[in-house]
Amino acid sequence: MKRYFAFLMILALVGACATTADAKRRVHRKAKPKAKTTATVTTTGRAQGHDYVDLGLPSGTLWATMNVGANSPEDYGDYFAWGETAPKSEYNWSTYKWCNGGYDQLTKYCTDSFYGYNGFVDNKTELDPADDAATANWGSGWRMPSSGQIKEMDENCTSEWTAINGVDGMLFKSKKNGASLFLPAAGCRWHSELNYAGTKGGYWSRTLYTGYPGITCGLYFNSGIVDWINYWGRYNGRSVRGVRVSQN
Repeated sequence: MKRYFAFLMILALVGACATTADAKRRVHRKAKPKAKTTATVTTTGRAQGHDYVDLGLPSGTLWATMNVGANSPEDYGDYFAWGETAPKSEYNWSTYKWCNGGYDQLTKYCTDSFYGYNGFVDNKTELDPADDAATANWGSGWRMPSSGQIKEMDENCTSEWTAINGVDGMLFKSKKNGASLFLPAAGCRWHSELNYAGTKGGYWSRTLYTGYPGITCGLYFNSGIVDWINYWGRYNGRSVRGVRVSQN
């Protein structure tokens, strides 16, 4: 019972669109505010039909220049529940693929029998490629970033709130080579509604939060802060930005 109420409290804080996260951050840094200017983004190369930018990161990770489902860097693209590979019209636990109707009825990616359907546990903490929206839509070379890859990008780049063609978002500029990456503030989908578009961005990682497996890690930002690891309910519809690792 104690664990049940603790989980409900966490869901109340992070379940929809991290509305309370603006007031109190677990890990964050301030972004340089600068609204309604025109950002410049970098394209380094192209793989499997999709452009990427090399930010000079130690791991060799290359970041896609646009979201999965988008046609330009400022396009919001599609929204995915974590572990699902297609957008849909309704985002809640009852429509979520990897549960049997609720947060404590998980059928995949579960590290605690309390939250598994009939005590199910598989101890998977990272999405299989078949359940990765970037891999499924763009091909086997692409993945959703791990929480470590998001942290690496954030630590090696400056961040600035800006706009491309009137679309607000966060510009990350490499401290290593000056290359830049733009993530639009695409908001999130919860139930059938789009929330916080233009004011907040939430991007999935492929990494599960093992403390409460109904929650997953991701990148969150608004006009004043960047949080490289935030937590959301897996059923939320959020943006996906693909990454790949250089073979050089």
